[in-house]
Formats: sequence, structure tokens, C-alpha cells
Amino acid sequence: MSDLICKNLCMTFSNAQTGVEVEALKDINFTLKKGELLSVLGPSGCGKTTLLNMIAGFLNPTAGDMSLNNMQIEGPSVERGMVFQQGALFEWLTVSKNVDFGLRMKKTSESESEALVEKWLNIVGLQGFGDTPTYQLSGGMQQRVALARCLVNDPDVILMDEPLGALDALTREKMQSLILELWKETGKTILIITHSVEEALLLGERLFVMAPRPGRIHKEYKLPFAEEGLKKPLRDIKQGPHFAEVREEILSMIWDMEEEIMGGA
Repeated sequence: MSDLICKNLCMTFSNAQTGVEVEALKDINFTLKKGELLSVLGPSGCGKTTLLNMIAGFLNPTAGDMSLNNMQIEGPSVERGMVFQQGALFEWLTVSKNVDFGLRMKKTSESESEALVEKWLNIVGLQGFGDTPTYQLSGGMQQRVALARCLVNDPDVILMDEPLGALDALTREKMQSLILELWKETGKTILIITHSVEEALLLGERLFVMAPRPGRIHKEYKLPFAEEGLKKPLRDIKQGPHFAEVREEILSMIWDMEEEIMGGA
């Protein structure tokens, strides 16, 4: 079994100087099965990134537990790959040297590394760019490098923190399609954090809307749009009546939460 299981997760941050405590997350419970695609969104301060960082192993919960492959999550691991908003690349290195960074850390043989790097550069559409300095690439191409660097290590779960947030609209749509293709071709489990309701709908066969103070799962949706996006253009899906109905429902939900936050501030 390679399910990701989160049980009764809580996270409280304490300010040592003032003694003030902030309850960032409370009683988060869900199971993400192998091969599922989950998107998470909600208003600012609802703990989306905190949840992702806990699953990545960067933060330890103050209560509850997390497991993957029946093993407790207690720190970072190659089983959980991370793709950040800005890619977190070594811009002075070539594309290939960025992609094979994890392989070098694992002391993978040079011949095997070269084959894997070439394979994944082809898959993400960067064939022929291996020797290019990363700083010369556009933002969209750099995010392709970040995806390849994550996938080349063959993680069980891919965690994405606003990976497309800095891209222009056209590039963002192309990258959304690429993520769906990679999901279907690799069978990887993917959890993506986004502030975009449209993106969450397109990239989540499951979708969590989180509520703040404290952060918690407010509502879950099971959606057809990710599967549909493998067969037809994303713009066509966004123009459909079902997509518009769910989008407006979620936008209203988040708007009401924001109003409540501002009213209580």
C-alpha cells in the first residue's frame, strides 16, 4: 500500500517573545490513494502551504501523524518530491546538472543518470536544452526543469506549491496540460496547492476547500475536469456550464470566508 494518510493533524505556531499562539491547522484527516490528483485552495491564512510543508517533512505537526507506504513521515524523503513556485533551481548550472542533482546526491552511476535525464527532458519538452544554462530559460521552461528534477528521482508523491503562479496565462495553461499528461502517464500521486479556483478545478480530481482560523478542510469535491482535460482543450472545459457552476459556488464560499476574516480583523 502506498497511500498517503493524514490523521488528526494539528499545527500551532508559538511566538517565543510574545507568548502568542496561532492555531494554523486543526484536525486534518484524509487519505490520498496511489495515483490520485488532489488540489487544495482556500483564503490566505488557511494553512495550505503549512499542510504541504508538513507532508514534505519540513515541519513536524504539534499533534496527529502522517504516513506514506505505512511509514511515519518524520522528515524529508526522496519518496516525496517537491516543486516550488519559483522552481528553486541552481540558475548557474545547466539544465542537465539541475535535473540530475538528486541522482548525484544518491551517487547514481553517470551512465544511468544521463539516460534518466535525457528521458525526462524529452517527456517535459526540453529535448536539446540539456547544456543550456538555466538562467537563459523562460519562466515556463524553468518550471519544466523543476518538474523533470522532481520526476527523475521517481518519488511516490509529488507535492506542488503554487508551481504555476508566476507564469503568464498562456504558459500557465500549457503547463496545466503538461501536469495532467504527466499524472496520467506516470500514475504518480500529486497534491497541488493553488490560489486559483480555475486551476484547482482543472487539476484536481479531488479538491479540498480549506477554511481559516484554524485551518481545516471545509468541503471536498470530486470532479471530472482533470480526466476531461486529457481529451480536450482546457479552454473548452472552462466554458462548460458544470465548470462555471462549481467555480461560482467555490468563489462565493471563499469570498464569504474572506469577508468574515476582514470583519473579524
